[in-house]
Amino acid sequence: MATECFSNELETRLKDFFTEVIDVKDMAKAIREVNYALSLSSMRGCETLESEINNIGDDFYWLNRLAEVLDPYLNID
Repeated sequence: MATECFSNELETRLKDFFTEVIDVKDMAKAIREVNYALSLSSMRGCETLESEINNIGDDFYWLNRLAEVLDPYLNID
């Protein structure tokens, strides 16, 4: 588990991103929508995704964790 603190620069970039580019809740929704599409594609055997199936599982997990940090919905740890 990562325990490093954000640098001031990274914290500033994140603040700018979530105030000037996209709302936190909208970002969490976008992550969930992408995860949904990826999950459906991989379950249906999409040829494009077949070679990446192992990575999709890991990415799905981390994107969901990020979505939960941004806007808790599932309340899982």
